Order: sequence, then C-alpha cells, then structure tokens
Amino acid sequence: MSPILLLLIGMVIVVGSILFFRLHAFLALILGSLIVASLTDKEAVYQHTLKSEAIRVSEIGRDRVGLKASKNQSIIPGSIFLLRSDGPKGKLQEISEGVLTLLPESKLSEEEKTFQKEKGICYAEISSPVLPQVKDRIIHHTQKKKAGLISSRNIAQRVGFGFGGTCLKIGIMISMAAIVGQCLMRSGAAERIVLGIRNFLGEKNAPVAFIASGFTLGIPVFFETVFYLMMPLGKAMHLKTGRNYLLYILTIIAGGTMAHSLVPPTPGPLFVAYELGVDIGLAILCGTVVGLFTTASGYFWARFISSRIIIPLRESADLTQAQLKAMADRTKAELPGLISSILPILIPLVLLAGGTIFSLSSSKMEVQSDWMIAMGPFIGVLGNKDIALTLAAIFSIMLLARRPESTKESVAKSIQSAISDAGVIVLITCAGGAFGHVLRQTGIAGSIENSLPATESGLMIVGFLICMIVRTAQGSSTVAMITAVGVVAPIVAASALTYHPVYIAIAIGCGSKPISWMNDSGFWVISKMSGMTESEMLKTNTIMGIIMAVTGLIVCLIGSRIFPMV
Repeated sequence: MSPILLLLIGMVIVVGSILFFRLHAFLALILGSLIVASLTDKEAVYQHTLKSEAIRVSEIGRDRVGLKASKNQSIIPGSIFLLRSDGPKGKLQEISEGVLTLLPESKLSEEEKTFQKEKGICYAEISSPVLPQVKDRIIHHTQKKKAGLISSRNIAQRVGFGFGGTCLKIGIMISMAAIVGQCLMRSGAAERIVLGIRNFLGEKNAPVAFIASGFTLGIPVFFETVFYLMMPLGKAMHLKTGRNYLLYILTIIAGGTMAHSLVPPTPGPLFVAYELGVDIGLAILCGTVVGLFTTASGYFWARFISSRIIIPLRESADLTQAQLKAMADRTKAELPGLISSILPILIPLVLLAGGTIFSLSSSKMEVQSDWMIAMGPFIGVLGNKDIALTLAAIFSIMLLARRPESTKESVAKSIQSAISDAGVIVLITCAGGAFGHVLRQTGIAGSIENSLPATESGLMIVGFLICMIVRTAQGSSTVAMITAVGVVAPIVAASALTYHPVYIAIAIGCGSKPISWMNDSGFWVISKMSGMTESEMLKTNTIMGIIMAVTGLIVCLIGSRIFPMV
C-alpha cells in the first residue's frame, strides 16, 4: 500500500477518533499506530531499516571512497554488503559483498583531513568485485541481519518498540518537569516569580512582566496551570489600575502559550527535538530566542486590539472580589525568596544550555585545554537532560518542604499529584512516538520528498502546515506536534540539510498555535476564567495565535539562512 495513503489513513484515524468519537489522545494514537503497522508490508519495513542503517558513498577516489554517515549511523569496518538503488526512490538491492577498511589519518591528504573534520566524511578502502559508485550504500553484515529481524516483528512488537524507545528518551524528563511545576505552584514560588518580575519592571510595564512571567513559568509548567495561576494576578492588577484588562489577559496568554510550544521540557517541543535529533540544550536556547520574537508580536497585537475593544472585568466563579484584592496587596514576605523560587527553572536551563555550549565549543577546537579535558566528563553528567531535571525536581521539593505550613503528608501528596499528571502526558507522548515510528517504517520519507517545495525551507513550511491543520482539527497542540514531526522526521533523517534541524523543530512548534477555537480545552479555560465570550476570544486570542505563529515561522526561515549552524 502507498505510504502516502497509509499516512492519510493514520491521520484520519487519530484526528477522527479524537474529534468525532471523543477518544482519549492516548487511545487514538495507539489505534492509529496499530492500523498503520498492520497495513505496512514487511518489505517496506526491511527497506526502511536498510536505508536507516546503510552509509552513503559520497566520494570515489582512485583507491578509496568517502563515506557520509548521518547523526545516528555507525560506520563498522569488516564484512559488508554493497547496496544500490534500482531508481531515484526505489528499493536498495544487494549487488556485492566486500570488506571495508578504515584509513588512518596518516594516509589522508590535507584536503581529506579538512573534509573529514568539517564535513564529517570518513575515508575507507572497499575490497569488492563490483566497484562502488557515488550514492551507493554500504552496510555491515550485522546491520543487515538486524534489518531482517526488525522486519519480522509483528505489529504489536513494532508499536511497542516505538512506544518504549520514546519513553526511554523523554519519560524521566517529563515526570521531573511535572514535579518541578507542581512544587513551584504549591510553594508560592511561581507567584513570587511573577511578583518579582512585576516589581522589577514597575506597574506601568505590567503587560511586559506578564509576558516574561508566563514564558518563564511555561517552561516547566503546563499552559493551563500557568493561566490558572496568573489570571487572578491579572484581574488583581486591573482592579488596582482600573484599566488594560484585555491587555493583561492577552499578554499572560502570549508568554505561557509560546513557551509551551517552543521550549523543552514541556512535552511537545521535547518530543519534537528528540524525533529530529536536536540537542535539548540547543532546543532550549533557540526556542527561547524565537520566543522573544513571537511574544513581541503578540505584545504589539495585544496593545493594538486592547485599544479598540474594551472588555470589562466580569464576574466569574474562580475568585471573589475580596480574594482578588488580597492577592493584589500580598507582600513579598508571605512568599519564598525570589532567588530560591527561580532556581528550579534556572538549574536545568543553565545545565542543559551550558552542556551544549561546552560540547559545541570543544568540538571545534583542534586541541582542548587541560581543564576542558578534566571537566568534560563532569559537565557531560550534569548536562544530561535527566540529571538536570532530577536536580531541579529535588530542589523544588526542598523549596516546598521549607514552607511553614508544609508537612510530610502534604509534600508527598503534591508529588503524587505531579506524577499522576505526568503519567498521562508520558502515555500520550510515547503513543505519539509509536505512531511516528510505524509511519517511518512505511517509507513515507521517500514517497513525499519529491512533492515538497524545491527549497530546503519547504521542510519548515510543511511541518508548520501539517501541525497547524491537525491542531485546528482536534485542538491539542501536543498531539499536533507529535503528528507533524512523525511525517517530517524521516525526511529530515534522509536529507543533507544546509541548516540545523532545530529550525524545523521550532517551525513545527509555531504551527501548533493556530487556530485556537471551540474544540481546544485551553480556549475554554481562558474564556471561562477571563469572562470573555466566544466571539471576543476569536477576535482577540485566536488572531494573536495566528500572528505569533507566522512570526515564528518567518524568524525560522530567515534564521536558517543567516545562522545555519552547520
């Protein structure tokens, strides 16, 4: 069956199950995975695995070949098979056996040494009855055997392998991030961060403070939770100033919602980064930079529309006027210190980003200094995504435990609640991993590569559009990102991009913003807590999401040309 048809069947099952049959996203993704896996023949799975493992021949010399391995491939010397495609997008056929011998650096020319360092080309000798050609592939006999074993798995094993592989990569991160978010909320640290930023910028700049606070809290805390925390603060600020109610609402949304879609360890961007092979630290850095542009566009829209549409503070069931007044008058003494409050967020950001910067810097040095050699293993451990988030979780638990009113039972209850919330997200995310895994095994990359726009920028646009369509259809930005990257990731893996795939990851995240309407749970959370009608939401919040999304895509397209990072 055509991989394109399988893709359409999978997407219809997932989106249709959520939209029309009201299935939980986890069940919808697993159902889609099982059906796509059952309709994919074993030969397609075998060919996909061969193409994933086989190394391309990129250069042919008089007595040697240049091999170009992708990020997840390994060049294994010894007994190999020479493979050749029977067409531009055809099957790989075994044409000869041979022996691969890697050449030592002493046998390379200066030009070859430069290519090896800058382009990642490995030079080797191939002893084979058939002379290799450019674009042929070589595969070690153990890798070929592995491809046969993978293709012989039944549908349950293939879905389970994709599910388990995703959980291995990001399960701990999501769980620890949920603990951090829960402890920040219950300890008062989240509110302290908001008040600290507001006090620093002043009441006149409260909208900017709300954007900065929402973006900061949106990194470890889910958007709905951020909004639940900050909406009362926005109402209290309106009571204090007597104006700008719509502006406060929209700036809270702009900050929280963009962090939710752009910056790991929130589940959507974390999963997209993993699927595209993007370093988590780099994803955090680049997502934050692009987030500055998207939230700025959201801020300007909020300023513009709030001067034309006046929305009053209406009665809602979440807080009484007296509670709002008390919150507005709350002092810093009633909350944790600002430094200790923000550390659970800074710890993973600094460790992950620092580890990424150290790794990129050291890889470009011909000779590393003694301190870099000595500190390398230590930085590698601390910069590990699971270790960084675990340290942040431990510190946030300590912060909660230090509250005067905290008891062992209350702290344990908070952690239990966080783990319960994280469990649902982990299940959905890993089910998305299974769905993407079986989609890749259909050979979808080769089938739709020709239909993409001629420029490499087409990958960003396609990822953005697929994510936007799925988000609009079924409402969940996380499910939309999972679905979109499942289509785009295999194409990225098979392409020699001239820019870093982090731009594609961010473009997909931006695509999860439009279009927020009545099938989105966040739409109703905002509407009910703010008192805005459905019509007011569509005129203000929905349009802001579109503006921020398009801004992010444009920044990615321009950034990939100016700063390709390859």
